[in-house]
Amino acid sequence: MLSRYNLIILFSGLILTTIGFLIGRISVSNQKSKFIETRNRENYQFINPLLECESTNFSQNAALDPLKKQLITTIDYLKRDQQLTYASIYIRDLNVGPWLGINEEDDFSPASLIKVPIMITYFKAAEKNPEILKEKILTGPTTESNTQSILPSITLIPNQSYTVEELIEKMIIYSDNQAYELLQNKIDNKLLAKTYTDLGIDISKAYDNPNGNIIPVKSYAAFFRILFNASYLNKDMSEKALSLLSKVKYSDGLVRGVNNPMVTIAHKFGERTYEATGEKQLHDCGIIYIPQKPLLVCIMTRGNNFNNLSSSITKISKIVYQFAR
Repeated sequence: MLSRYNLIILFSGLILTTIGFLIGRISVSNQKSKFIETRNRENYQFINPLLECESTNFSQNAALDPLKKQLITTIDYLKRDQQLTYASIYIRDLNVGPWLGINEEDDFSPASLIKVPIMITYFKAAEKNPEILKEKILTGPTTESNTQSILPSITLIPNQSYTVEELIEKMIIYSDNQAYELLQNKIDNKLLAKTYTDLGIDISKAYDNPNGNIIPVKSYAAFFRILFNASYLNKDMSEKALSLLSKVKYSDGLVRGVNNPMVTIAHKFGERTYEATGEKQLHDCGIIYIPQKPLLVCIMTRGNNFNNLSSSITKISKIVYQFAR
């Protein structure tokens, strides 16, 4: 039997060992991160399913401060050079979570970016009823669009039937507004609203002014994050959605900034013109699949010239890519 003295020594040792272990854990946590993610390593090209996350309270990472300073300096220069009047940026390392934001809470008009949640809503419905993607919709007599400055390279044929799945492809890959309108008119608005609600995205401002500034870049980025994590749609549908987004026929913005045909980019752009003020908005948001380091990059801009805004997004994405690779 242990003496009282030996028991005291043993108990003290256990306390010191426990404290040392906790200090060690805290030290490692501070050096690396305050959360642990567990992912399902399966053979998918575009998704990396998230199985478990110890904490979702991700914070901006001090290691990204040099990049943030460089981006702020670049935005200030672009403003002085009258290339843009305002920009918001959200960047997130999708493997480990921490993020960088600049004006990330300020609202913009999503414009054609709204086509991504439409796609997600249809794919969510198709998980229960796959036949919905085979349903056919008849186009109208004309495919002209007066609201797009960046026109689709391929448009719908008048008075022809397309399946819902074909229309989703046209809406995403070519950003076809008529395909969007046909899909928007067919979907139950309650299902679309549920997509936003399920993801915790507030679009209440859209009820008063659907074409106004209704969503910040940080909130919009959630659509791409949930697709990558396969945390809303199932794995097959998430993979399908990002596969379509990787085929988007828009080679400016993020794509031109990366300028590397070996790096896949799943993204969506959006553009809006306000006739009353002459203000233009151009956005590009997506995942840059840098090997072993997929990066979520969303950039929203305002100005008075689409070419200048496109060039600005290219400059910003080039800086991000060069920093990250």
